[in-house]
Amino acid sequence: MKVQTALVSVSDKTGIVEFSRSLADMGIKIISTGGTARALGEAGISVTSVDQVTGFPEILNGRVKTLHPKVHGGLLAVRDSEDHMKQLKDNGVDTIDLVVVNLYPFEKTIAREDVSIEDAIENIDIGGPTMLRSAAKNYRYVGAVIDPADYEIVLGELKAEGELSEDTRKYLSAKVFRHTADYDSAIDTFLSDRFLGEHISRSRSVQ
Repeated sequence: MKVQTALVSVSDKTGIVEFSRSLADMGIKIISTGGTARALGEAGISVTSVDQVTGFPEILNGRVKTLHPKVHGGLLAVRDSEDHMKQLKDNGVDTIDLVVVNLYPFEKTIAREDVSIEDAIENIDIGGPTMLRSAAKNYRYVGAVIDPADYEIVLGELKAEGELSEDTRKYLSAKVFRHTADYDSAIDTFLSDRFLGEHISRSRSVQ
């Protein structure tokens, strides 16, 4: 799977500038949002803001920015389907080949003794898991990177082979669904305690 366009939007910016610069050096177009776009732009990396792609501004203090057909159509299209590709063309949607996203720090937030319900709720990520799940579902054509520890694997393969192998895309897909399941479980555990008085004990998946 050749990577021509990557969407990068991260809460944890560890290594993201170096990773994105390497993508750009390979001629990969980078789409980004908010603080990530600013960080990359300040580092001199060419970035297309997501509102330039969607034609719609980020609204509600960033609660809505990537929830748009021009993002998810680009992620979910079956590239071998003439009908899907025609629909993309008819609607001015470009494909997205790589998603690099990590999520709002919900568990770090609720670990604070003084955390309020309002702070916890604001750290429930919506757009991030949605993009990751779209990409991971469509692993046959799209890579989904949730863990900065995998940047080296992805870059190494892109530099050596010019594309991401199916085995790597499968690995990344499984990792996404494992992570989002843990993320949702943490939210369930917290809200069940605060809203319902139910104390749920769960063991986390092995990462």
